[in-house]
Amino acid sequence: MRGLLMQKPISGRITLSGYEGSELLVGRLLIECGADLRYVGSACPATEWNAHDIEWLKAKGVQVQMRASLEQDLNAMYEYRPQLAIGTTPVVQIAKQNSVPSLYFTNLISARPLMGVAGAGSLVQVVQAAMGNQARFDAMKDFFGDVGAGHAAGVWESVPKDRPEFKAETRRQIEKLLKKRKAEEMGS
Repeated sequence: MRGLLMQKPISGRITLSGYEGSELLVGRLLIECGADLRYVGSACPATEWNAHDIEWLKAKGVQVQMRASLEQDLNAMYEYRPQLAIGTTPVVQIAKQNSVPSLYFTNLISARPLMGVAGAGSLVQVVQAAMGNQARFDAMKDFFGDVGAGHAAGVWESVPKDRPEFKAETRRQIEKLLKKRKAEEMGS
């Protein structure tokens, strides 16, 4: 196994997040495969059963966040600027919107074997292939620009116009509604 890891190490910065409980194991394997892993977020709690893995990852300089929220996972992605984001559906979606190669943790990582030569070899192969797609993301971003983003998202018959005054009024109405609900809750 060491021979395999030395022949084709993963070279690149990665963030990892998930909710299944195997994130710490995958994080350790990524590091052992040569990856520069900066963050592991898990929806699972810290327990006596994962304490050793948490400490091992932290000793390698990895930020570990147990009971991680989507906001924490995204903040890590923005802070560490990975060459690959492995994560949940919303993390992958936002990574791709930002032209960051990404992999779905559940479908493409935790569903594969993780132990032994087959596990390490499979992980190395899928991670390296995804990281090799940066040029494709850059070409798509260059071609499409901001088409379909922000106020222009969706299907339109003509070029959509941004309406900041409408957004401000809608935001004001929502805030008013939330204040009303909070007052009603406090009164009951």
